[in-house]
Amino acid sequence: MPAFAIIVPCRLESTRFPRKLLHQIKGKPLVLWVAERITEQAPDLPLWFAVDNLLLAECIEGAGFRAIMTDANHPSGTDRIAQANRRVRASYVINVQADEPLVTDRQIQSLARMIQGDCPMATLCTPFKRAEDFINPNQVKVVITKTGRALYFSRAPIPYQRDTAGQVDDAWVAANPCFKHLGLYAYKADFLERFVSLPPGKLEQIEKLEQLRVLGAGQSIAIEVTEDPSIGVDTAEDAKKFEAYLG
Repeated sequence: MPAFAIIVPCRLESTRFPRKLLHQIKGKPLVLWVAERITEQAPDLPLWFAVDNLLLAECIEGAGFRAIMTDANHPSGTDRIAQANRRVRASYVINVQADEPLVTDRQIQSLARMIQGDCPMATLCTPFKRAEDFINPNQVKVVITKTGRALYFSRAPIPYQRDTAGQVDDAWVAANPCFKHLGLYAYKADFLERFVSLPPGKLEQIEKLEQLRVLGAGQSIAIEVTEDPSIGVDTAEDAKKFEAYLG
């Protein structure tokens, strides 16, 4: 039974970018860019991919990585990870998203450190640089406490600048606590099982953000700020940005 494991939830279909994990970027599927990046950055941690489709399993296993088939009907990535960890049996699970090809060792180590504290769940955020991104509902915002706890997650631009009726520019965003939530998490194993038994909360259903289930249930989420660059591939345009980054 490993103390830590990285489990990557993988869903074949995606509303905004169909079959994005198999999308070819410089001749390689996106999911394999992520697999190779994690192996490079965190070679000492066991790595598993929790998949919902044989096409993903064949792609991942064909490249020498490990895949676990999970129920295709899971409502969230966390449910998928929980099922996979019943086989892996790690005490602490780090969740790297399958569309985050620039994850760093420093981010993974931050999650590993936080999850050994008093919170059952941990995550990361990074400062927004541009107002355009801050108001984009596809980029999730988080507000945090001085003691490193998440207060709330939203697709809306929070904090709201009342004095200008919400109108902000790049300078305002850079000067204020405007943080983008990154899809990187860590969980204590026993909490993973409790999480999937909780009914989705009203806030989660409204915002379509499963981490709100945790806050709504009165649990704390530890959070730290990372300055490491990130390109989450949510759309075809994001895939082009990542390809351009590769050069």
